[in-house]
Amino acid sequence: MSDMEIQGQVIKPGERKLVRIKVGVLTTHEPVTLRCWVIRGKQEGPTLMVTGCLHGDEINGAEIIRRLINSSSLRRGFKGTLIAVPIVNVPAYSNRSRYLPDRRDLNRVFPGSPKGSLGGRLAHILTSDLLPLCNAVVDLHTGAVNRANLPQIRVTADDEQSLELATAFGPPVTLLSAVREGTFRSACNAAGVPVILYESGEALRLDTASIRFGKRGVLTVMRHLGMLPKRAAAARKRAANAVLCGKSYWERAQIGGLFTPRMALGRAVKENDVLGFVADPLGDYEEEIRASQSGILIGRTNEGQADEGDALFHIAQVKYPDRAEKRIVKSGEGLSDIAAGDDDHPVHYDPYTDVI
Repeated sequence: MSDMEIQGQVIKPGERKLVRIKVGVLTTHEPVTLRCWVIRGKQEGPTLMVTGCLHGDEINGAEIIRRLINSSSLRRGFKGTLIAVPIVNVPAYSNRSRYLPDRRDLNRVFPGSPKGSLGGRLAHILTSDLLPLCNAVVDLHTGAVNRANLPQIRVTADDEQSLELATAFGPPVTLLSAVREGTFRSACNAAGVPVILYESGEALRLDTASIRFGKRGVLTVMRHLGMLPKRAAAARKRAANAVLCGKSYWERAQIGGLFTPRMALGRAVKENDVLGFVADPLGDYEEEIRASQSGILIGRTNEGQADEGDALFHIAQVKYPDRAEKRIVKSGEGLSDIAAGDDDHPVHYDPYTDVI
């Protein structure tokens, strides 16, 4: 097993090193540095890269990676190499923002350029310095501010290797989605590296379910790749429960007003079901939001105000919604198999039920 080199920094087999890569300088003359953990086993094996905070406010990914690199699983029979990048978009993360300081979306500038904008240089480092070392990629995301997602994998329909990774991850829902030009996923496809995109939770908020599903999913992908000892029975059970969806759509507000949701993520949706309502703050009217098609609720806005046309409910279309809902429930039943020492502290969501 040979040494690995990233911009002149050498990581030997069996070594664990925090690699620092220079990106540029901010207007305050502060340097921008991309930091990633490179954890290598003593035996040959594939290289997996896990990335978080490509959008700076999607912080669940950073927490998943924080727990992953400290997991006891990496100390037992670990083969190959894990490249873990908790915070890709360092400037946006520092500003608690989705976007770069120049208001660009980093996930639209790939493959980037070594002489381009700050975002272009970040994209170039991922594409040119790290991606060529990898056999697979897991990219961790969340919904936007005040917009929560059910734990789900996004993957390209005709990419068999990536579909295998999605199955191994064992999410509640796998959504087939086309690749947008300029995204990290498009750069992975161009390089021939299988990639899956994990979406769960919402921006600027940590939540237990998203973190647990994410960490467990990455570990099962590592088992699938042969980087960790397999747990075949548990992996097959989760794969059988995952709901595969080929299409999705948004229900939008038909009028503006105060918005109240009436349905939780992961629930079966039947055509004409009441999902929530929008009410006139002056008390003149109240209009129900009804489902136009059947499916599973995989995303929802948590904002209490809506303008006419705002996207409120994201519904993945499935033929048998009730069966899909039961499988989604079962997909979470194995979360208790996380070792107590690896689970870290739970993250609470509701200030009325938090306990110390």
